[in-house]
Amino acid sequence: MPSPSLPASGTPRLHGLDTLRAAAILLVFAYHYQVFVSGAPTFGWLSRIGWAGVDLFFVLSGYLIANQLMGGISRGERLSLPRFYGRRLLRTLPNFYVVLALYLLLPPLMGGRDPPPLWRFLTFTQNIGLAPGTAFSHAWSLCIEEQFYLMLPAALMLGAALKSRRRVLAWSLIAGLTLAAIAWRDHLWRRYGTQDPSLGYYPQLYYGSLARLDEFLPGVAIALLKHGHADLWAALMRRSRMLLVVGVAASLGMLTLMLHFYYIDGYGYGHAMSSWGYSALAWSFGLLTLAALVPRGALSRVEVPGANALARWSYALYLTHKPIAYALLQPLAAVGLTRTSGAAVPVIAAACLLGGWLLYRTVERPFLGWRDRWIPSQFVDATRATTAGQRSPQHA
Repeated sequence: MPSPSLPASGTPRLHGLDTLRAAAILLVFAYHYQVFVSGAPTFGWLSRIGWAGVDLFFVLSGYLIANQLMGGISRGERLSLPRFYGRRLLRTLPNFYVVLALYLLLPPLMGGRDPPPLWRFLTFTQNIGLAPGTAFSHAWSLCIEEQFYLMLPAALMLGAALKSRRRVLAWSLIAGLTLAAIAWRDHLWRRYGTQDPSLGYYPQLYYGSLARLDEFLPGVAIALLKHGHADLWAALMRRSRMLLVVGVAASLGMLTLMLHFYYIDGYGYGHAMSSWGYSALAWSFGLLTLAALVPRGALSRVEVPGANALARWSYALYLTHKPIAYALLQPLAAVGLTRTSGAAVPVIAAACLLGGWLLYRTVERPFLGWRDRWIPSQFVDATRATTAGQRSPQHA
C-alpha cells in the first residue's frame, strides 16, 4: 500500500517512483482479477505473479518513510512522535474508514462474506491469523504497513541518540532482521507448508506480520545509504545504467523463478520461495527502486503516460478495486458478459479506475490538504513546512 514522504521544496520529480507505484497497483489488479473475477490468468503471467505488487509497495513504503525521517534527523531536526502519527493517521484512516464502513453497511454488495471483528480493523491486527476469503481481506497489507510505521520512528530516534557506531548497528540490524524473517518463514513452512494453504500457509506465513515485515528493509537500506553514506550514494547516483541493468535483471530473475521453478502446480509456492524467496524478491525490488532514484537515470527522466495518475490514486484504487469488481459481476452477467468474458475486462477496469479516482478526490485529497495545514511537519523544529501545493503522488 502506498505510503509517501515529502522531498524538499524544489526537488525535481522522479518519475521512476511514479512508474514503480503504477506498476505495483497494476500487478495487484491483474492478480485479483484472476482470483476474484475470472478464475483464470486473464492477463497471462502477470496474473500469476501479480501478488508481488504488494511486495513492491512494501519496498517503496520502506524507502519513502525512512527517507523522510532520516532526512529530517540528519538536518538536526527533532522528530515528534505525536506529529508523525497524526500525519500518518490523516493519510491512512479517511480512505480506510470509508471503505470499511461500506463493507459493514452493505455486505451483500461488497462481497457477501463476513468480515473479521471490527476491533481487528481498528487496531490494524486483522492480518494476524487471517483466514483467506473473508470480507475486506486485502486490508492485511495495510495492517502490516501500519505496524511498520509504529516501530520505525522509535528505532530511528534510538539510533539518533547513539553517539557512535550508529551506521554499523543499523546495517547489522537490517541484516539480522532479514535473516530472522527467513528463519521464521522456514519454520512456518516446515510446520504448515504441507497442509491445506487456507488453514496454515496463508494465515501464518503469507499474511503474518513477522513473516513479511522484513520486506520494508530494502527501502530502509536505500534511505540509510542516502543519508548515512554520502560519498557512496553520490557514486551510485553516477552509475545510472549499471543500476538499471542490475535492478531489472534482479527483478525479472526473481519473477522468472517464481513463474517456472518456485510454484508447484496444484499446491502453491514451495520451500525455497516461502523461506528466502520473499526476502530475495523484496531486495530485487529494492535494486529497482535504487535505479529509479537516479536523477538522470532512464526511469527518472521518462514520464510514462498515466503513471502519475495511477500513482496518486494507488491507495484508493487498492482499497476499492475488489469490491467494485465483485459488485459488477451480476449486472454484467445480466447483459451476457460472464466472468471469463474478455469484453468484461475494460468495463471492470474502467469502473475500478473511476471508483479509485472518486475516493481520492472526495476523501483522500481533502484530508491531505487539511493534514498539511494542521500538522505541516512531523519535526518540531522543521525550518520549512510543507504546503498542499508541494505535495505529489510520491509523497504523503
